[in-house]
Amino acid sequence: MRGASPNTIASYRDTFKLLICYLRDQRAIPPQKLTLDRIDVEAVTEFLNWLEDTRHNAASTRNQRLSAIHAFYAWTQTQDPAQMARCQSILAIPVKKQEQVCVHHLSVEQTRCLLAAPDRSTRRGRRDATLLATLYDTGARVQELVDLTVRDVRLQKPAIISLTGKGRKTRHVPLTGNTVALLGAYLAEHRLDLPGRDGYPVFYNQHHTKLSRGGIAWIIGKYQANTGALDLSGINISPHILRHSKAMHLYEAGIPLPYIRDILGHVDLSTTEIYARASTEAKRRALESVYVDVVSSDMPEWNQDPGLLTWLQNL
Repeated sequence: MRGASPNTIASYRDTFKLLICYLRDQRAIPPQKLTLDRIDVEAVTEFLNWLEDTRHNAASTRNQRLSAIHAFYAWTQTQDPAQMARCQSILAIPVKKQEQVCVHHLSVEQTRCLLAAPDRSTRRGRRDATLLATLYDTGARVQELVDLTVRDVRLQKPAIISLTGKGRKTRHVPLTGNTVALLGAYLAEHRLDLPGRDGYPVFYNQHHTKLSRGGIAWIIGKYQANTGALDLSGINISPHILRHSKAMHLYEAGIPLPYIRDILGHVDLSTTEIYARASTEAKRRALESVYVDVVSSDMPEWNQDPGLLTWLQNL
């Protein structure tokens, strides 16, 4: 009814599996005897702390679990008004503040080297080259690329790819000419451009099933050490870094933030603004490294300034 994605449903499921296990192992409450009355603010708070202290989850994971619990109790209070006070107290548990996220991304030259790494003389290399180009050019989330089907690809002008992201919302992302050429050749080589194959996955494995998220991450990792003169072996390149890289390259090329927001599928412009902040911070560091000795911050203490003391005495 809410249209939640499979990933959201899986996250909610895992949250309550963990909560039930915590109550069983830490509070000696077996699942068959667990009732809503036995889950209060103290129990939920201790569960969240257990996630961090025992399972060593990050604050973001803690907040994700809390979000699932909040969603459940927001629904529960509408179904059972007698539980209203308990629900409200649990809904009042605040999320934990997180450190400012650092946007890791590749430079244009690093990205170019990574995309050129696959051996295009082989069938597998041509697939990987097309996959990397599509992932970067569209700024897609890895799950969006996993779910991409032939019907989602339009190579006629204007060439676009339709991506279905969070909340099952679909957006249409334009493709550049080189990516269109790669995709056209790839679809033809794998006979995916034939009638009746609209529902086939664009990128699939040896079993002819769609690649997994882990499979795409493995493909990217495979080419890290094979980037020519530009060594990327010391960088942890995940599929999401290519998404960040695309966004940063667009911003640095002067593309307005609302356009970048629409390409990435962000709901709120404030999410996209992290790229503007990251770009500004990078420029500040670069300027400081060049002009570090030009502007001096040395100032005398106010009580050591004779001119100031004279002025104060004459007031």
